[in-house]
Amino acid sequence: MDNVQSILNNYYNEYDEDGRLEKDKAHSIEFITTTKYIEQYLNEGDKILEIGAGTGRYTLYYAKKGFDVSAVELIDSNLDKLKSKIEEGMCVKAVQGNAMDLSLFEDNTFDITLSLGPLYHLFTEEDVNKAVSEAIRVTKPGGKIFFAYITNEAVIFNYGLKKGHLKEIEEMCDDNFKVPNIPEEIFAVRYIKDFNKTMSNYKNIKKLKELATDGIAGGIGAIYVNELSDEEFKIWINYHLATCEREDLMGCSNHILYIAEKI
Repeated sequence: MDNVQSILNNYYNEYDEDGRLEKDKAHSIEFITTTKYIEQYLNEGDKILEIGAGTGRYTLYYAKKGFDVSAVELIDSNLDKLKSKIEEGMCVKAVQGNAMDLSLFEDNTFDITLSLGPLYHLFTEEDVNKAVSEAIRVTKPGGKIFFAYITNEAVIFNYGLKKGHLKEIEEMCDDNFKVPNIPEEIFAVRYIKDFNKTMSNYKNIKKLKELATDGIAGGIGAIYVNELSDEEFKIWINYHLATCEREDLMGCSNHILYIAEKI
């Protein structure tokens, strides 16, 4: 894990995670979609935990709405940025920590648990199981847990097609174009069917929904979405929200959101 953390620290020291979700129309779709679905289950007075909070986009958004939010972030630079943006009156507890070990929190503590980043950087099934188990443990029975993960095709479309590295993609992938999960590549990717198989092993949660958070606009469609007028973009958002749960479209999305309830 020390090697992985070193790689991630180097990456996020250079990457503008702070502006990722709002730098253009295409990138904003992920945040718009994720918050819409969180708010289908969020009730007044709920306690929220964000695991892998990054620079605090979701943590601060819900803190401003009056929620009690705890945020755990692994990367030093991200945590510093998050803490610098906490305003007076916000109920935010931001700490450094690892998604695979949430021992600073007791069992059954949170109504809403957000794991919107850790699975992007967990490269073995063992590590994924640790992170998922910890997210479940700290959530109250009846509480909702949101897991985000990156699709295999996100790499094919974005790195291979858009950035002109298809030859490299062919060389690194197997015959089915499965992208290998290795820390040096920064991001771990998953097939939807494989992630669902993993989650089916947990008998103390039930799946509520699964959806594409950015859809085709997150990858090969971004150039077109970013050229839309504000009026046209509203129409695109309406289309995306109407279709984001369709299984036949989900694989074209960069990011998938899996929503579960602890039972």
